[in-house]
Amino acid sequence: MAEVSRTARVIQNAKVALFFYCINLILQFFSRKIFLDYLGAELLGLNTTAQNLLQFLNLAESGIGAAVAFALYKPLSQGNRQEIIDIVSLQGWFYRWVGLFVIAASIVLMAFFPWIFAKAQVPLIYAYGTFIAFLISVLLGYFINYKITVLSADQKIYKITIETQTVKIIKVFIQMLAIWQLTYGYVWWMSLEVLAAVVTSIRLSYCIKKEYPWLTSQISQGKVLKNQYSFILNKTKQLFFHKIGEFVQNQSTPLVIYGFTSLTWVAIYGNYLILMFGCLMFVDAVSRGLNAGVGNLIARSDINSIKSVFWQLVTVRLFIAGLICSGILVLSESFVILWVGEEYVLPKFPLVTMVSIFFIQMTRTCDIFLSAYGLFQDIWAPLVESLLNILLSILFGYFWGLTGILLGVMISQLVVVNSWKPYFLYRQGFKQSVQEYITLYSKKLFLVLICSFISVHSFEIICSNAQLSLFDWLSSAFLFLIIYLFIGGACFTAFDSLFRLITKKIFNYVFG
Repeated sequence: MAEVSRTARVIQNAKVALFFYCINLILQFFSRKIFLDYLGAELLGLNTTAQNLLQFLNLAESGIGAAVAFALYKPLSQGNRQEIIDIVSLQGWFYRWVGLFVIAASIVLMAFFPWIFAKAQVPLIYAYGTFIAFLISVLLGYFINYKITVLSADQKIYKITIETQTVKIIKVFIQMLAIWQLTYGYVWWMSLEVLAAVVTSIRLSYCIKKEYPWLTSQISQGKVLKNQYSFILNKTKQLFFHKIGEFVQNQSTPLVIYGFTSLTWVAIYGNYLILMFGCLMFVDAVSRGLNAGVGNLIARSDINSIKSVFWQLVTVRLFIAGLICSGILVLSESFVILWVGEEYVLPKFPLVTMVSIFFIQMTRTCDIFLSAYGLFQDIWAPLVESLLNILLSILFGYFWGLTGILLGVMISQLVVVNSWKPYFLYRQGFKQSVQEYITLYSKKLFLVLICSFISVHSFEIICSNAQLSLFDWLSSAFLFLIIYLFIGGACFTAFDSLFRLITKKIFNYVFG
């Protein structure tokens, strides 16, 4: 793929993602507010817990989609349609078996719902209905929509975004009206969830057929193709362990919180999770479609270009993460009070710990390049991360409750994400010493910490903590944005040459 085409598609993916991100973020805050006001924290906690249980079963997917996307980079760049058809057919064959397993495992899991939701102060039928609604959406992805991996690998994620997010926006809006105006609002919520999943599936199928009319999968040939493309199965086996680590990191924490506290605390944690995940999705939206672009870049084997792009991404992500995380520390309490009420405010130390976790998540640039290189063989790393996460969360949670649980998560990520992954990328991907990473990353991180510290204290001196209205909060948020951009921009421009290069590129793109 030509450089111009790759860059153009990255920009197009980012533009579409940012557009829908803004709409969904606003809708999400309103919908959660209505959900809490009309249905209560217990039902919201039930909703979160059901999603996490289903994500546990989704471990059966084992990273097949990621392995298939990696396998598709080469035939897509070469225009080899038959190989693309073969790989997608093999994916369909794998997904058929995964889907059947998830159905069987779900039936077994639902038998234990009376015990799992024994503390829940909501009708048990709601637990079954919520789980089944989410299950239908997942199964449609396994049996019908698996071909969208081709769009992702071909840097056309914006088409997936348009189809899925348009339906989601309409769904959420109607769900809010149903909860607000209709009797048995949660029953309507579950029904609309299923209807939206079916409509999304139909739209995605039409999109794939229109974009790749020649893409006809032959699932019956899967057993033969499995031997022909054995490397996909090998990568899938490696990715399975990474998926375990990803699940423990993203999905187990609400379950541990529920085990030590209550569904109400799950809902409180979930409020902040939505706030921070929304910020994380902003970073993801800015870099949307970049994985496939990096895959194409690495295929050229130009190590200087690869490392240049890597460090530019590291710099941008650190700067944005510093801005977002500092803003959350000083603005989240007043926002939550305005949004859902003072009773849902998270105490200070759990908030700082949670922000630290999400700073690590926002700056995981190494993962993009490890995935593009196909470096998944470090299967012990996610196992160590999972073990540390679970053991430390349970141990610290027993003594310190929510704060301890979050500390366990943070320590596990510092050991694996911040230490091992950069070393692994430099040694196996770049084939160079990791000393360069330690030196450059430490310098950039120190700059972020200095900028954040000065910005937060400057804001607290200038701005009163009393924010009585949405307008007051927006004014404070805008003030903090200006303060951080001024201080952070000055520090990075003075001490980071790559930041100067990036700002020059942005300036030329906007005004050139």
